[in-house]
Amino acid sequence: MSIIRQVVLDTETTGLEPTLGHRIIEIGCVEVVGRRITGNRFHCYLNPDRDIDAGAQEVHGITAEFLADKPHFHDVAEDLLAFIKGAELVIHNAPFDVGFMNAELGRLAAGHARVEKMCAVLDTLTLARQLHPGQKNNLDALCRRYGIDNSQRDLHGALLDAEILADVYLAMTGGQASLSLDSHQGGAARASTSVRPLDKDRPPLRVIRAGDGELQAHREFLEAIDKTSGGQCLWRQMEPEQ
Repeated sequence: MSIIRQVVLDTETTGLEPTLGHRIIEIGCVEVVGRRITGNRFHCYLNPDRDIDAGAQEVHGITAEFLADKPHFHDVAEDLLAFIKGAELVIHNAPFDVGFMNAELGRLAAGHARVEKMCAVLDTLTLARQLHPGQKNNLDALCRRYGIDNSQRDLHGALLDAEILADVYLAMTGGQASLSLDSHQGGAARASTSVRPLDKDRPPLRVIRAGDGELQAHREFLEAIDKTSGGQCLWRQMEPEQ
């Protein structure tokens, strides 16, 4: 089995919509090879040559004054593309970041291909919604759910968020986080719960077997884990051959 190279990527921007001329102002990338974070990173701040929306600045805290002496996207484009080319990009809410990346690439005189032509893209927000339907699946919520330390995340930052997302992604695709069905308590709280012995005179427990729909949902769940983990889903490996 070939070793998969992944790049966990995040961006910060001047606003929410690239079609309105908003630009990328920070890019953070973390390399993961064979499900191991290698320590190789790509990180830069960028001068957008435009104002930053007040709402966006409240999220990431990056000011136009700070970016005034930073390089432009075209200055770092070749190094960035060399870092991500051929990798599977792991991005939370991928359409947002990919849309901004494609807008920036479209401004280059060389006319580079779109991100989707150079890299496979895995959206961890879509994956999280499949694994945890009906629950909050933003990065902070996933950190709480999987016990990932995000105490340094007072503001959004592309490199910090990419580092946190790398840990979250590996936790999401590496196995079950908890045997408890209570999603509102933290993992540490669940782990510390004392064991309550069952009453020896209790009535027999009902056995409720999974229906066809539940079995199909289970198969789809395992297929999603197997796909995102590069065929490393242990449950699938233990299934008897048909």
